[in-house]
Amino acid sequence: MASSKEYLEFILGQLSGLEGITYRAMMGEYIIYYKGKIVGGIYDDRLLVKPVKSALAYMPTASYELPYEGASEMLLVDEVDNGEYLTGLFEAIYDELPVPKLRKNK
Repeated sequence: MASSKEYLEFILGQLSGLEGITYRAMMGEYIIYYKGKIVGGIYDDRLLVKPVKSALAYMPTASYELPYEGASEMLLVDEVDNGEYLTGLFEAIYDELPVPKLRKNK
């Protein structure tokens, strides 16, 4: 099941207090970036983030979920209705996220 554009817009609205939130559509789902780093994505209308230590500390009871078959597990964000919470989560995990690799053009 693909994610809806409405859910994406809802999440983007919740994160509107942050500068540098972008996204990219990918096979019916959405990859979410914060200041150029991949934070996670929207999969089947669920917000999932990378399971870095700071995310686990911020959401100690979060469950691990598969974004899609064959992918690595990510953390499910339950409190998507709280924009302040989401903003804090993204700020808390930013420094720990890997810098994206540069793509080589062939």
